[in-house]
Amino acid sequence: MTHHTLQESRYARSLIEASLDPLFTISTAGKIMDMNNASVLVTGLLREQMIGTDFSSYFTDTDKAREGYEQVFARGFVADYPLTIMDGKLTDVLFNGSVFKNEQGEVLGAVVVARDITEQKRIEKELTEARVFAELATSIAETAQSKAESATLIAHDAVKAKQQFLSNMSHEIRTPMNAIIGFTKVVLKTELTAKQKEYLTAIKMSGDALIVLINDILDLAKVDAGKMTFEQTPFKLSASISAMLHLFETKIQEKNLTLEKHYDDAIPEVLVGDPVRLHQIILNLMSNAVKFTNEGGIDISVRLLKQDDRSVTIQFAVRDTGIGIRADRMAAIFENFQQASSSTARIFGGTGLGLAIVKQLVESQKGTISVESVLRKGSIFSFTLDFQKTSAKAEVDLELMEMDTAIKGISVLVVEDIALNQLLMKTLLDDFGFERDIAANGMIAIEKLKTKHYDIILMDLQMPKMNGFEATEYIRNKMCSDIPIIALTADVTTVDVAKCKAVGMNDYIAKPVDERLLYSKIVSLTSRPRVINITDQVAATVVGGIIRRIDLSYLTIRTKANPVLMMEMIDAYLEQTPALVIAMQQGLLEQDWTLLRASLHKMIPSFAIMGIHESFENMARKVQDYAGTQEKSEDMQGLVQQLADVCTQACNELNEELIRMKTS
Repeated sequence: MTHHTLQESRYARSLIEASLDPLFTISTAGKIMDMNNASVLVTGLLREQMIGTDFSSYFTDTDKAREGYEQVFARGFVADYPLTIMDGKLTDVLFNGSVFKNEQGEVLGAVVVARDITEQKRIEKELTEARVFAELATSIAETAQSKAESATLIAHDAVKAKQQFLSNMSHEIRTPMNAIIGFTKVVLKTELTAKQKEYLTAIKMSGDALIVLINDILDLAKVDAGKMTFEQTPFKLSASISAMLHLFETKIQEKNLTLEKHYDDAIPEVLVGDPVRLHQIILNLMSNAVKFTNEGGIDISVRLLKQDDRSVTIQFAVRDTGIGIRADRMAAIFENFQQASSSTARIFGGTGLGLAIVKQLVESQKGTISVESVLRKGSIFSFTLDFQKTSAKAEVDLELMEMDTAIKGISVLVVEDIALNQLLMKTLLDDFGFERDIAANGMIAIEKLKTKHYDIILMDLQMPKMNGFEATEYIRNKMCSDIPIIALTADVTTVDVAKCKAVGMNDYIAKPVDERLLYSKIVSLTSRPRVINITDQVAATVVGGIIRRIDLSYLTIRTKANPVLMMEMIDAYLEQTPALVIAMQQGLLEQDWTLLRASLHKMIPSFAIMGIHESFENMARKVQDYAGTQEKSEDMQGLVQQLADVCTQACNELNEELIRMKTS
């Protein structure tokens, strides 16, 4: 190579490396030929590892990436083609490219640049949020119209201050509130004098009221910013309404009011929509009705307005005999921070945000809401929503379980960096009777998981060194573990439920943690049986001198002793288990490790459900580990035979149990 050519080559390389954006050269077949250092930093891979690999494989949507570079070769260039790089952060980029040719004009390949637009999106988000606060500011002011322009400018200038405000609301306030409410609940369970109990109850009520206020403000910001998402899940409308009304029974009895429910039987049993948001709407309206009514009663009606083959339109109405609303206040009642009169907040309390949130929730789902009222006679709030019809069964709502002292042995890893929250979680888990370890960040959690078995992880999202999302990704992808993970989050405005699911989290719970909800989620996700009394170290229950492999006490708890549900679950076990046993034995015989692992993977959860002792579950996991190494060990044959024997005996016992249940 001549000195001149070498100089040109170095000049070209320095131009390529000067780009802070990832830059690649690709062949006409879409293979990477070369790249700059920015590409190496983004992917985390060495240059040698990437050369010769498919360019499209570094993006979340490989087909879309392939279409992008094919456009370059078809048209000679492509501009601002949106893609997402599959790095640790899932970086959004705009992909630009153009072909390069030899002296004869033949296309040799293409040069493509992926421009990071994260900052651009952040600025757009800031402007959206600034507009939200501009609207809030203008609605508070009495001279809203005249001051709209200046308020908008102020909001735009104060983007950073606004972000700090939201952050403080979600983290700085919620963190101490979490501790105040949590520890108050803990102390209320101890031996107290009447006066102490009275004072602590007052503290708890004040804490609960503060959380309602915080939730209202953050909910409103979330709806206004268009961040409120609506689920489409099958649910039973009638059961949902009944469950909500049940929450108000005590308060209604205390105020000596009546409660009537009118439900249209023509409404299909299962509908598709967002039951959580519907709960939020009706809870707000019911809460208002109860708060502002001192005599008479409350009437809720749910009726079918119209339907076709695919959807239904339903009208909900909440009628009260309360204080009513002045005619001149009717137009403003759904606006932010507005109440029926200036004395309302002083007498009855509240933020004046409830109806604003209700209106936003209804209209965001393309529904309508209205109010009729006569002062000192009462009000009727009614709204309509569309729901889809379905033939699917409704998803079973998580039952809030009472703590069962017989459920022991659940081992929990709490990943949380704040000392106060660590202490609270320790206290709650000790109350549940569960074993617990604490890790201050994701890296420590991963080290603990390598040396000790846990049944479930409670994972805070915001932590130093390695946050909850990063730790979960590592556990799922690098450790290939399917351990249940519940996210703990204080920031309900920005928690990305989709991201929690995308990285492999099973569920999430907001702080301050509701202990019954936490308990229910842990028990539901771990599905551990109650401890079985072991006699003479035999992994079975001895009944009348005969060793029994099953114990249906856990199944009885899970099904609330419903015999039909119990029989369904036993039938399902009897149907699947013999085939899994045969597959397990065949996998060992033919050294088909994939078949062996797959059969054990399906078999293991059923041990806990049918109360088969956990030593057999551990045995099955051991065989799974052996299969993972793809080498036949000496004691593998014996372990597989023991598992086959215990499953066969369990099937025999369950058949007898099924006959007994059907007879009785």
